[in-house]
Amino acid sequence: MTRTDQQPLGSPFSATSSAQDVTAGLDLTGSSAVVTGGYSGLGLETTRALTAVGARVIVPARRPDVARAALAAVPGAEVVPMDLNDLDSVRAAAARIRDTLPRLDLFMAVAGVMATPELRVGPGWESQLAANHLGHFALACELYPSLAAAGGARVVVNSSAGHTLTDIRWHDPHFRSGYDKWLAYGQAKTANALFAVHLDALGRADGIRAFSLHPGKIITGLQREMARQEQIDRGWVDEHGTVIGAGFKTPSQGAATGLWAATSPLLDGRGGLYLEDCEVAAVSAPGTPMDDGGVRPYAVDPHAAARLWELSLAATGATPVPRGRA
Repeated sequence: MTRTDQQPLGSPFSATSSAQDVTAGLDLTGSSAVVTGGYSGLGLETTRALTAVGARVIVPARRPDVARAALAAVPGAEVVPMDLNDLDSVRAAAARIRDTLPRLDLFMAVAGVMATPELRVGPGWESQLAANHLGHFALACELYPSLAAAGGARVVVNSSAGHTLTDIRWHDPHFRSGYDKWLAYGQAKTANALFAVHLDALGRADGIRAFSLHPGKIITGLQREMARQEQIDRGWVDEHGTVIGAGFKTPSQGAATGLWAATSPLLDGRGGLYLEDCEVAAVSAPGTPMDDGGVRPYAVDPHAAARLWELSLAATGATPVPRGRA
């Protein structure tokens, strides 16, 4: 993947397309998917849309009882306990998923946290980088054999326009010299994009293609750590919590780009791309406002992606995926 690959493809869908628009007419009977965060917000919309067209969906969940209640009326969805901040939990969930699904067609990393107070997890990791990137990285590595067995799997990673806030802080990725909740979020979203770039480079020989995306601005449980007043001050909601911000999407519209990434034939033979509004995003210049869209060059840089992969592999001790075949 090169920056010149970040060019629109003429998608028939747009920012206003819904999950149902994107999946209309599809038949995924016999296919299988893993959707992290698949029981709330965009993840729940994703799970509903995939199961509605025949896919079997496994939802790893930190709160399995809550997940089972949310998915009680969603046939074809199953819950596996998992905490992205706990690598033992991730490995146990991956082993259970491999036993259940020797072939995995879709892995969709939708779960995430945003702008959380400073919290250390595991061996002292910054929690947003851990939950948004390192946990998903470890899970994808552990599920690689099932993805490869599909002979045409796709991995879809929810990044965000928040990646424009910062590149990877190579000198201090865990914010040991001072915490900023928004820079920590931005770094984690850059990590999501770079993860897709290198996984695609490593996996394409096994038919695995990976994509990252900005789902759009949506009010979901992702904002649970933000005070109502902060959301009001940003112009997102009014004093009653009603969404008033310009350009905000519904959860179904927010799930659409991920579903397009997972299923669109326009993306056959492609990968490592950053998507938005059901289309391939253009590369944006430094200093361009976040709301103008696009992806920063540093978030799709293959050398940075390889560097982050090695850092993540060393940090997590995840099972390395096959090498030397890309």
